[in-house]
Amino acid sequence: MGAFQGRETGVVLEWLESLGLADHHCHGVLDRDLDRAEFEGMLTEAETGGPPGVSPFDSQIGFALRRWCPPVLDLEAHAGPEEYLARRAELGAAEVNRRFLTAAGLESLCVDTGYTPQSILEPRDLGRLAGAAAHEVVRLETVAEQAARDGVAASGFADEVRARVAAYAPAVVGAKSVAAYRAGLELAGARPSAAEVSAAAGRLLRQETPRVCDEVLHRFLVWCASDAGLPVQFHVGLGDVDADLRRGDPLLLIGLLRALDDAGTPALLLHNYPFHRQAGYLAQVLPNVYVDAGLATHNLGHRAPALIAELLELAPFGKVLYSSDAFGLAELYHLGALLFRRGLAGMLAGGVQDGAWTAADAERVAALVASGNARRVYRL
Repeated sequence: MGAFQGRETGVVLEWLESLGLADHHCHGVLDRDLDRAEFEGMLTEAETGGPPGVSPFDSQIGFALRRWCPPVLDLEAHAGPEEYLARRAELGAAEVNRRFLTAAGLESLCVDTGYTPQSILEPRDLGRLAGAAAHEVVRLETVAEQAARDGVAASGFADEVRARVAAYAPAVVGAKSVAAYRAGLELAGARPSAAEVSAAAGRLLRQETPRVCDEVLHRFLVWCASDAGLPVQFHVGLGDVDADLRRGDPLLLIGLLRALDDAGTPALLLHNYPFHRQAGYLAQVLPNVYVDAGLATHNLGHRAPALIAELLELAPFGKVLYSSDAFGLAELYHLGALLFRRGLAGMLAGGVQDGAWTAADAERVAALVASGNARRVYRL
């Protein structure tokens, strides 16, 4: 008899809690204490605080945090913000980080090290606190921008960047593109010509502070990663105010995704909300496309199960991965994992109860989504 023989959501959830999650896209956390304004700033994708009287604690993520995080700090569920933040300060950042990263129940982390607006913990430290294997994902635009700052000439830019990405390949498990933030996701499938790259590099090098925001360069960087044998992650949809959501629909990527499929390169669509159904469609029709619901899971809080169910309407179960996209607050590692497990458990248990699949099927799917798919794609 399978672990889901009881068929209740609680039984399925207990099984999922026994499985370590492979968090295939995440970031570092702050290793210092925070005041209330700083903490609230980490609960929203907004760049600045809201108007007087409006708090991120009064939102889905705020209520989810107050429901699920206080017990990890030895408080009652639903503790108020002041009580919670006082206890957090009493324990100190190091202990808070240790507790929440441990509570997430991770077996591995794939850490994007390209976004460091302030000092955050490195992958090795995250892995130590989580008791999990930590791997690095290189951000492609950061590689190109560093090459530009180092004074490479436009004529040598392509060879230099290609060599740098190739040099990263043995030490990282994947590469990430943030084209959605800079140029949008309507990237052509064809490789850019040497002349196109050189001209685009010239424009980049004329900037006082080099910032890749050219469709040609984003496309060139993706092909550098593909040639280096790396899976490529794409930011899709939900993000901070810098992201133009109108150009963040993954359907815009279909030409490049098809070309990457021909090249045998896995493409991993990150976040996806509110385009998670489009992402699920792409995962069904293109062999190389994989999806997650990172960042949105903890932002949707109580509504996270609806998101997960919608993502899984079309996406094959062997193409769905877990991601927290946690950044800054260790609480987001815990919330992402907890809400994902609860949402997936409800969907799988409901299917068993309705006779849509067997308990053994649900057990196998849970293992795939929790970590098996990530291990296969990234060769962890």
